[in-house]
Amino acid sequence: MDLFKSKIKKALILLAAVGMTVSCAQVKDIAYFQNRLDNHPEKIDMHTGIVIQPKDMISIVVSSRNPELVPMFNLPVISYQAGSEIVNVSQQRLMGYVVDNDGYIDFPVLGQLQVGGMTRWQLSEMIKDSLLEKGLLNDAVVTVEFMNFKVSVLGEVNHPGTFTVEGDKITVLQAISLAGDLTIFGKRGNVTVMRELDGKRTFYDMDLCSVDLFKSPAYYLQQNDVIYVEPSAVKARQSTVDDKGLRTTSILVSSGSLLVSVATLLVSILAK
Repeated sequence: MDLFKSKIKKALILLAAVGMTVSCAQVKDIAYFQNRLDNHPEKIDMHTGIVIQPKDMISIVVSSRNPELVPMFNLPVISYQAGSEIVNVSQQRLMGYVVDNDGYIDFPVLGQLQVGGMTRWQLSEMIKDSLLEKGLLNDAVVTVEFMNFKVSVLGEVNHPGTFTVEGDKITVLQAISLAGDLTIFGKRGNVTVMRELDGKRTFYDMDLCSVDLFKSPAYYLQQNDVIYVEPSAVKARQSTVDDKGLRTTSILVSSGSLLVSVATLLVSILAK
């Protein structure tokens, strides 16, 4: 009898160990920033901002203490109707400059400007300096904004889609947040950012479970970046079964977890 109890005890210990190993593996695949060092500040790389690229649309607004002079440097504001057949609302929208394939825009009075490769801050300073040098405006304030900065998030996220970004700074984590975070089936260790720049397409792989993602050249996103979250092997297998099979799988997983808990309890009892 004692030998029988001993064998049962060993089997239950092995079962509990396997269950804990699987549980740890699941946590390891899900939790973010696992190798972080708590209370250990790390230097943050300064983000200089995205640069202007061909096909970008930008707004440029010139202001001054002499309001009668600025209209010649600004594009007109257009009005349009928005709403349903019942309610129509008149709205206004600032027109923008579309950067051509060679990186140029046609700016009022100043003519053709090479803006490709500049940040919006650099372009603002260049226009302000040009207006000052030509004696056109001595106190110009130039504001430059991106009008079509968008990123897309696809794959195993809760709300995939394309999102418009305000300003010129967004990280891969912020974009994933806009998409409602990863689903439980998303592979956090295999997130890909696809980027098209200067006629080339580059793929960057990231591991959200590691703080090394902050060092990735794609951590700060650029215009039209696409984030893809790969589904786990479990999701891939489930995609080939119907809803009934999916429910069955969930029940089996839950039952397995219950068995592990019972086995752990029995080990504890037998140990006494």
